[in-house]
Amino acid sequence: MNYLIVFILIIFSALFSGLTLGLMSLGVQELKRKASLGDKNAKKVYPIRSKGNLLLCTLLVGNVAINSAIAIFLGSIASGVAAGLIATSLIVIFGEILPQAIFSRFALVLGAKTVWIVKIFLYILYPICWPIAWILDKTLGDELTTIYSKKELMKIMEEHKEDQDSDIGIEEEKIVKGALTFSDKEVKDVMTPRMVMFALEFSEKIDKKLFDLISESSYSRIPVYKDNKDNIVGILYVSDLLGSKNLNKTIGEVINKELFFVNENKKLNEVFNSFLKTRHHLFIAVNDFNEVIGVITLEDVIEEIVSSEIMDENDRYADLRKIAKIKRVGKKI
Repeated sequence: MNYLIVFILIIFSALFSGLTLGLMSLGVQELKRKASLGDKNAKKVYPIRSKGNLLLCTLLVGNVAINSAIAIFLGSIASGVAAGLIATSLIVIFGEILPQAIFSRFALVLGAKTVWIVKIFLYILYPICWPIAWILDKTLGDELTTIYSKKELMKIMEEHKEDQDSDIGIEEEKIVKGALTFSDKEVKDVMTPRMVMFALEFSEKIDKKLFDLISESSYSRIPVYKDNKDNIVGILYVSDLLGSKNLNKTIGEVINKELFFVNENKKLNEVFNSFLKTRHHLFIAVNDFNEVIGVITLEDVIEEIVSSEIMDENDRYADLRKIAKIKRVGKKI
């Protein structure tokens, strides 16, 4: 009879030991997130795991009580050093090492399957464990939530992408990384520099030659200047040139004079919000002296978010900033 009791006690010792490591290793926020996404196991485990100190006290008190009972019953079977060695071996191997190794790998699944047992012991040991848990709650406060930095989130994405069980693809990883980092960049990092900025003169006449030039440029919005590129006076929307009604007019007669200027040091997330707010897709980039240094478009910002150049069939260059650097070096030579 004593052998059967010892066997049952070892099973409970293994259960308490495994659950202590397994359940307490599950983050409360992680469980809450999984539960909100429909994970059935998380929904079962979250209510008891959210009471962290009460759960911890219950599992530890139960484990100590069970291990003490094992030693007592083994003392009735064997005596002296033999009883001590047997009790230690059984508890360490079958009551600690094996269950913790198993629960550490399958904590959520096994926790969900045994949650009903935990609830029974939470009720039985409540008078003993609640005061201890209350003191811990008041002394230590709520459990600390895990907050990841941008670099950590990107590293997590890399690890998920490399795992064969993950449903995250390479393109999805690039987009998430771009979304996490684009706010660290500024206008000057992505704008089209003035040196290669395509712009038209205010007084230029609209004719077939101009149509061909605009068609070759492939731009749908073009800055218009008066006298020099420091004096941008409007934006030409190519769609406004459709048809023959504007032939022989000057560009200045058909431009949209509503302009938006943005400082070269402004963060891209702020610029993106400005694009959405104003419903304009092209801003004039200026330096601290209000000198025109280039243009930035909504497409430029989106390219940073998706971490890829967006090119259509008419684009000649993937990155005009590189072309500007080449030209600048050429001038110095």
